[in-house]
Amino acid sequence: MGVIALLLLAVGLSMDTFAVSLTAGVVMKPFRFANALKVAVWMALFQGGMPLLGWLLGREFISLIEDYDHWIAFGLLVFLGAKMIYEALFSGDEIECFSPTKTLTLIQLGVATSIDALAIGVSFGLMQINMVMAVSIIAAVTLVFSLAGCYIGKFFGTSWKRSATVIGGLILIGLGIRIVVEHTCI
Repeated sequence: MGVIALLLLAVGLSMDTFAVSLTAGVVMKPFRFANALKVAVWMALFQGGMPLLGWLLGREFISLIEDYDHWIAFGLLVFLGAKMIYEALFSGDEIECFSPTKTLTLIQLGVATSIDALAIGVSFGLMQINMVMAVSIIAAVTLVFSLAGCYIGKFFGTSWKRSATVIGGLILIGLGIRIVVEHTCI
């Protein structure tokens, strides 16, 4: 697999993390570069690490979770999205949504958005591929997309905090639904 193909694959894999980062940018308090970078680094670590893990573990592990991996991602994303919507609609003037910079939240979001990358890693095991290059490209593209997503989310969140938070929650739920539909309808 060449560099161009890996770049295109990385862009495709990073779309979920971009959407999650948009949401993170909306609710991040306080919004600082260090916080946005923390979100982006965690997303990049999961997106880059999961293909490596899939490549190392191979088909045996994937066969154990492939029947329900999409339900795990769905559950995590719907939980976080519903929590955001509930808090945006039923809290006082100050929205106290989940903190996208907490380690547990980052792990949940990282797992939920990178399960597909795990499966990609298994397919890498069937090809002659430079895993260092593949993981580096996937992680770098994800880092850039996630950082951009945080800043774009901040822009929209500043102006329309409550509605942007509801929309962000709907995006997370939508991602969860999309993952389930893709895995159950194909």
